[in-house]
Amino acid sequence: MTTSLSSPAGLLRSKPHFAHLDGLRGVAAVVVVAFHLLEAHATSHLDQIVNHGYLAVDFFFILSGFVIGYAYDDRWPRMSWRNFALRRLVRLQPMVVFGTLLGALFFYPGASVVCPLVDQTTLSHLLIVTVMGCLMLPVSVGYDVRGWQETYPLNGPTWSLFFEYIANILYALVLRRLPTWLLAVVVLASAFATGQYLLTAPGGDIVGGWALTGHELRVGFTRLLFPFTAGLLLARWRPRLSVPHPFLVCSVLLVALLAMPRVGGADVRLNALYELGCIVAGFPLIIIIGASALHEQHESSFACRFLGRISYPLYITHYPFVYMYFAYVHGAGAASPLGQLALGVTVWAGCIAMAYVYTRCYDEPVRRWLTRRIWGVKDKASKGQKD
Repeated sequence: MTTSLSSPAGLLRSKPHFAHLDGLRGVAAVVVVAFHLLEAHATSHLDQIVNHGYLAVDFFFILSGFVIGYAYDDRWPRMSWRNFALRRLVRLQPMVVFGTLLGALFFYPGASVVCPLVDQTTLSHLLIVTVMGCLMLPVSVGYDVRGWQETYPLNGPTWSLFFEYIANILYALVLRRLPTWLLAVVVLASAFATGQYLLTAPGGDIVGGWALTGHELRVGFTRLLFPFTAGLLLARWRPRLSVPHPFLVCSVLLVALLAMPRVGGADVRLNALYELGCIVAGFPLIIIIGASALHEQHESSFACRFLGRISYPLYITHYPFVYMYFAYVHGAGAASPLGQLALGVTVWAGCIAMAYVYTRCYDEPVRRWLTRRIWGVKDKASKGQKD
């Protein structure tokens, strides 16, 4: 059967994907789950264990920019904006809906002193917020149902998908059209903006982006612009840096950067410099090494395939269980610290296991069905791919 160039199969199947980058996305997602669970035991960012786990979002953005640039930059002469938009929706939206519905299902069991608005939320209010979440419509601060001022209060991490969609729109309308030298100027300007924010932020960190306020939107766009445009630039330049055992090296480096304790304690400038180094140097280095290993993917192939497949479902479905873990830790009947640790490890492992179930039983089948319905072909390349 002849494959149309306008279909996702015709557009992308001829290009090999980066198995190591798939795996690294999964490594980052696994660290994010641990970070969010351990937040329940922290009094501030100073004593948070897996302290810089929130920087995984910035890593996701640079990875997304690289993969999208690699996959689509040379396809536009024979690809329409509609096809690009549909492909991104098919890839991302099914799990957005699933994660939102999961959050709605476990919303009331997550009531606690740290989520003061849950008990005050009516079923009709919850239903409205659920529909808004499924449609990726951000919730204003005044319509919050949890008390954390999240734009997606049923499934907090969806805020980064909101910016992911914005990045895709910017790419399709503007960024893909820029000559490489001008894209490099944008990257440089975005790096300066990131540094300016970090070095002037009261907390010396880049935490934020999840609320529909002026400050949080500024943080969100600051976190998006440098990583995403830097990823696009790396996809065009394709610098190579081959090292032995690249997936292992990159995984250890990524976990070390994300798990690093707070740098400098209360001296916010040192921590700001550390995070700036991670974003503008550490994460691009990891992408370069991982992408250089395109033809060395026999190593760690099973781990890369497994982690790549579950990465997005894990990231977008774990937080409803984190809400409930918060409720348990801060509840009157909480167990001893050892008992809480045992439960936390169980929830962490359970989220990973369930992500595999969601992938096999929902995400991949739904995407294949949507691909057949929209384009009339089976997109074999969709399995295990985020972008």
